[in-house]
Amino acid sequence: MSKESLLSMKNISKGFPGVRALESVDFSIDKGEVIGLLGENGAGKSTLMKILSGEYIPDQGEIYLEGEKVSFNNTKHAQDLGISIIHQELNLLPFLTVAENVYIHSLPRKGINLDRKKLLQDTKLLLEELKFAINPSSVVEDMTVASQQLVEIAKALSFNSKIIVMDEPTSAITEQESKKLFDIICNLKQKGISIIYISHRMEEIYEICDRVVVLRDGKNAGEGKTRDLTTDEIVKMLVGREVKSIYPSIEKKNTNAEVVMEVNSLSAKDVVHQASFKLHRGEILGFSGLMGAGRTELMESIFGYRKIDSGNISINGKYVSIKSTRDAIKLKIGFVPEDRRQQGMIGEFSVAENISIVVLKRLLGKFKNIKSSKERDIADEYISKLSIKTSDSKNKLSNLSGGNQQKAIIAKWLETMPEILILDEPTRGIDIRAKQEIYRIMNELAEKGTSIIMVSSELPEVLGVCHRVVVMAKGRVTGEFVKEEATAEGVMKLATEGV
Repeated sequence: MSKESLLSMKNISKGFPGVRALESVDFSIDKGEVIGLLGENGAGKSTLMKILSGEYIPDQGEIYLEGEKVSFNNTKHAQDLGISIIHQELNLLPFLTVAENVYIHSLPRKGINLDRKKLLQDTKLLLEELKFAINPSSVVEDMTVASQQLVEIAKALSFNSKIIVMDEPTSAITEQESKKLFDIICNLKQKGISIIYISHRMEEIYEICDRVVVLRDGKNAGEGKTRDLTTDEIVKMLVGREVKSIYPSIEKKNTNAEVVMEVNSLSAKDVVHQASFKLHRGEILGFSGLMGAGRTELMESIFGYRKIDSGNISINGKYVSIKSTRDAIKLKIGFVPEDRRQQGMIGEFSVAENISIVVLKRLLGKFKNIKSSKERDIADEYISKLSIKTSDSKNKLSNLSGGNQQKAIIAKWLETMPEILILDEPTRGIDIRAKQEIYRIMNELAEKGTSIIMVSSELPEVLGVCHRVVVMAKGRVTGEFVKEEATAEGVMKLATEGV
């Protein structure tokens, strides 16, 4: 063990029924160091961090903190020793104030009553020290995701944390907000606080991490100082081979191809204004824009999640009325939502149950019971076709990695045999190999005539995968490009129009 190491995890192993999640993994971090913890979905990152946070107990291995051997009994014990985790899905109580969330673990009392004055004062001092421009009295549910993330950081530091784990912290915030987060990380580093930074975004790793540690298949796959490693070298550690290009080659689309859907002057309650576009058969149409541009809201309106105030939609040349998701499904529209955990899946249901949930009527037997054999057959077909990593279709979907959850959600909609498939941020928070799989699936569907709309906040992805790109800003469509003419500068100019 390095004498300088604030934390050292040695020979850590952990298994679950049918899965060896970690095998003899070593990990260390120094005081004031920022480490990028990298690995594909299912590589063991989350398991390792759950052991560090006291949620899991390792089957074998030792943990040293400031030179002393420790064994975490539970998450509170780990917090008491200075270890905090900011999860990708924020863990705040939405109806409480910022102050109440930050000090929920140790609310100050005056007798048996809450000492609200001290609570607000302590929170104000902490926020000022961190240079966070947040009102301690604000209710969390009224705040942006970026501001909620700052509350999570303040909450972590209220424990006097020595080590903070950040899991995909920029997955739901804008580029400008990400820059502010990076400044905060630099300030924390200067205070001697260590950061374990989990991300699939290489540009972030190079910007803020001193060192990277890569896991693959539950084992150490390599590490090194960030400045000494090329992107290709890191990717090779991640996937075990070189990756020339993660984007598939796509054929140029005839812009005169049959129009399968046309949206005209669609508006929806202050979030979408007079939006118009056309979707051609077999086309992958990208939607780009900044956070809050109205892309998701436009897609939700088309799919019946959100009420349309004005405008119209035509499919195959006929005007249609979509007042519910059921209407959309009948019209052969599928929708993979941005928030897969809250809107796209039922985590406690099995993989098979999640894949078949939209087509249950087709699985009913003579006595209106669901034929589980048919359900399993459908699931097994997609597990094979989409390379979903699971030992059995009976496994809970929540037990799968993020990329495999996403592929199962896509499978659910493919089983409805959609003519139009809307994918909202389909690769958010998943690894390079899973991204490649999803791009491959999209490409194959398009070649067979399925029309795809992909909303993405990753500009290289939109430029690399889509035949055409529609740009939105402040709820309006500000322009579009064909693939051959689309550039990052051109898209960003339209994305910031009027902002």
